[in-house]
Amino acid sequence: MKSTVLFATGAALALTTFSAQADTLRLLTWGGYAPEDVVAKFEAETGHTVEVTKSNNEEMVAKLRATNGGGFDLAQPSQDRIAGAQAEFGIYKPLDMSKIDTSLFIPSMLEATKGNTMVDGEVYGVPHVWGTSGLVVNTAMAGQVQDYMDLCDPSVAGKVSYRLKRPTLIGFAFSMGMDPFAAYADADAYQAILDKVEAQLIDCKSNVKTYWGGGDEIKNLLRSGEVTASMAWDTGGWQLNDDNADITFVAPKAGALGWIDTFAMPARGRADDAAYAWINFVMQPEIAAMITTAAGNFTASQGGDAGVDDALKAKYQASFPQEAIDNIKWYPAVPAGLEALEGATLDRINAAK
Repeated sequence: MKSTVLFATGAALALTTFSAQADTLRLLTWGGYAPEDVVAKFEAETGHTVEVTKSNNEEMVAKLRATNGGGFDLAQPSQDRIAGAQAEFGIYKPLDMSKIDTSLFIPSMLEATKGNTMVDGEVYGVPHVWGTSGLVVNTAMAGQVQDYMDLCDPSVAGKVSYRLKRPTLIGFAFSMGMDPFAAYADADAYQAILDKVEAQLIDCKSNVKTYWGGGDEIKNLLRSGEVTASMAWDTGGWQLNDDNADITFVAPKAGALGWIDTFAMPARGRADDAAYAWINFVMQPEIAAMITTAAGNFTASQGGDAGVDDALKAKYQASFPQEAIDNIKWYPAVPAGLEALEGATLDRINAAK
């Protein structure tokens, strides 16, 4: 690739070159999202340097609160951790979408993230790395399980597992024909949905082998055959597929539940040009493939799966044809008080006989 890189057509988009004005990008991110080979390639091609600080959602917000949005030029919080933090603490600044090559992004993910990170009509986040929870199924033994509600079918009685956590409530709500995310702003409407899901999950208890707590636990249950159908994460299903071709991740008919880690710009960042250059650089398909290899999750880069290891790419494409990607239910910001309602519901389900 040439030392001067035009990331997109159009004079409004970033053209990054070696120059005396090259900045240091202070990046606040997750492990695997800025691998050394990608950083080296970016520095060589743009003249910018990169300082990487690894973090997580809670630490990102805490660091940016402590500095009123200073100390970093680009951060990568999950999309459901932006609007609330911005409204309460003012730690981010709006993105200038004219400086981002939006053609590099999977359209449905870009639009979902823009909508979920909007405050006062301004966009504060665009998508980067994503993953989902849905179904991990032994297709030879429970191939009929295609949606969350199928976990309650008598054909898999005693062979089912899921967590007693909020994703289970949300997944079952969607599978029952309701939209829990649409009810987020109305606590009474949300409670009415929870009540219906509670009754269903209590009725389903006889099908459940165990409620799993950790990733290793559910993987071992599926490996042993004690469990043939479960709610779990996509990467776990693909890992199991390495050992048993019958076990894999299935995107539920009602939609997998998706999380997205974003690009967001701290309010007092000072290297905006370097930040926009990084976004446009890492969203290129060949660079996105390098990040998927390092992080283990796919990115929102359009065509970014093409350069990934053939085995992982095949699993991803089998689990996520385009219609399954477009049907992902992306987590919006959680309003105050909602998790307390969910916690009480989960407690009642757990205690029910």
